[in-house]
Amino acid sequence: MNASSAPRAAGDLADAPPLIRLRQIGKRYGSGATAFEALRGVSLDVAAGDFVAIMGPSGSGKSTALNLLGCLDTPTSGEYLFRDVHVERLSRDERAMLRRRELGFVFQGFNLLARTTAQENVELPLLYRGERPAARHAAALQALADVGLDRWADHTPAELSGGQQQRVAIARAIATRPTVLLADEPTGNLDSARSVEIMALLRGLNETRGITILMVTHEPEMALWARRIVHFVDGRIASDRRLGDEERVRWAPGQTAAAQGDGSVDAPTGTDTDAPKAPAPTGSPA
Repeated sequence: MNASSAPRAAGDLADAPPLIRLRQIGKRYGSGATAFEALRGVSLDVAAGDFVAIMGPSGSGKSTALNLLGCLDTPTSGEYLFRDVHVERLSRDERAMLRRRELGFVFQGFNLLARTTAQENVELPLLYRGERPAARHAAALQALADVGLDRWADHTPAELSGGQQQRVAIARAIATRPTVLLADEPTGNLDSARSVEIMALLRGLNETRGITILMVTHEPEMALWARRIVHFVDGRIASDRRLGDEERVRWAPGQTAAAQGDGSVDAPTGTDTDAPKAPAPTGSPA
């Protein structure tokens, strides 16, 4: 683990130097009379080890901001610094390198390849990085073990529940040992029990490994797993609030372990279980 990604106490984050800095970021789509300002002068600092929930109504700019942070898009104006490097000045290839080396992604629709096993899905980003087969296999199996699915490594998405598919997606995101994990509505396709399971897993990655997490969500109860809530309205940050310990969902390392194992968690009768089912449709997140 990089020193900069070591777990931090909540009280240390406000004074920590930013890992990510956005300065007066603007994003415009189209031109002339049809131009749409998706982001308007957004400034935001994120310290290493923070867990930020990004909220707002549809069209508020939260997913646009996440795409920019993930180097999937570029700003029209303003500055984006990652480890003091001006990302907005990087070439396409340099941004791709930053994504491969520093960032992991989790999407609402899981985005798993239907005809490949869980292990093969997790190996994909390692393949893009040019890792040797033996190293890829070992890293993928370790990532699956980290999310409690090592015994399901040979199963395809159709043989996994929604909660298990999302854990495979998280394993794929952490297999490269990213500094930052970007999650776009990671519980959007899950019932309440599976949502708690996934949030406990993300919280564990933040608390025990120091992975910085930026998560878009529509769900206030999911945002309470984070350390901080940033609310977007009309392309601007309307509020930015750090949660007190008494506001956050309580979590302990054993909670994450209990939510893994064979894929079962304590859940109300009638909720989604880990019986195999067809995968949710994949595609671009909402």
